[in-house]
Amino acid sequence: MEKYKISVYAITKNEEKNVLSWYESMKEADEIIVLDTGSTDNTLETLKQCPKIKVYQEVFNPWRFDTARNRSLELVSEDTDICVCTDLDERFEPGWRKKLEKSWTKETTRAKYLYNWSFDTEGNPKISFYLNKIHTRNIYHWTHPVHEVLTCNKQEVETLIPEMVLNHYQDYTKPRNSYLPLLELSVKESPEDDRNMHYLGREYMYYKEYDKAIATLHRHLKLKSATWKDERCASMRYIAFSYMQKDYMEEAILWYKKAINEAPYLREPYFDLGYLYFELQDYQESALYLKKALKIKEKSLTYINEERAWNDTIYDLLSIACYNNEEYKKAVYYCKEALKRNPQNQRLKTNYDIMKKSYKEFMQKEKI
Repeated sequence: MEKYKISVYAITKNEEKNVLSWYESMKEADEIIVLDTGSTDNTLETLKQCPKIKVYQEVFNPWRFDTARNRSLELVSEDTDICVCTDLDERFEPGWRKKLEKSWTKETTRAKYLYNWSFDTEGNPKISFYLNKIHTRNIYHWTHPVHEVLTCNKQEVETLIPEMVLNHYQDYTKPRNSYLPLLELSVKESPEDDRNMHYLGREYMYYKEYDKAIATLHRHLKLKSATWKDERCASMRYIAFSYMQKDYMEEAILWYKKAINEAPYLREPYFDLGYLYFELQDYQESALYLKKALKIKEKSLTYINEERAWNDTIYDLLSIACYNNEEYKKAVYYCKEALKRNPQNQRLKTNYDIMKKSYKEFMQKEKI
């Protein structure tokens, strides 16, 4: 197996609680570079306790993620073969270096690996997809003020390493109020960039600015470069959700159906439409689309999966829809499936008992 010089590089600010566990995860590398961008807690002092870490500090004003990442990349040693960009709230599973070196070749310029973005309360991956922030030293740079992209100025050769896993443990107390103005700036700088147009529309939706979300996501869908069906489907779903929040249900239904047509292999748009019909108490249509959602067995690892389309929620909704449709046997089945995935939920236990009783009474009437 070929040996390579591997350097991890990262930017940080006020993450003292993450430093030591991040370092333990990353110290398989030959070199670790951390650029502190203005911490006011004990991040710097804690970093300096770790023998392998080379610590630098620089404050950027105005703040841009791409500028900071490019500066941290510049600090990586020139003779590095493989650069590994991570954040301090991320952890590689042990043995990652051997897996990387085993799959890397002299022709490889970039590696793609499994990224667990979030976890449920029992520690199981909730949202997962492939990430590709491992690359060679001199032909890449970061672009865009936020949701920055690793951009190559030559022909890329990407290697997939699915057994190499990076886990993300997000601190939800940290503010993200800088994201919206940075996304607006990013779209202003690159109005034809479909990725950031999509992200900006999604951010407006998060901020409950639904009219702006709808208009921006329409702009995304009209861009010539917006050809990735998974992301187009997500834009259509976000448009539908925004209309739903504005109580324009016919428009919401229309856009969820467009999302299904755009990417019929994804579970999420079927689930979303089934959920909307459930909210409208149209249990026939709700059950129809939720059952279609369940026919899709595999998660896509190219775009973010929505947790509720894959956990007990979908079975819970289906059980109630079937119960209201007087399909008591199916209601019992789906409620049991929901309980398998969430066995401590008292409401599900109560529903299960009610549904079993209704099914028993129904069968007794059938015999009469």
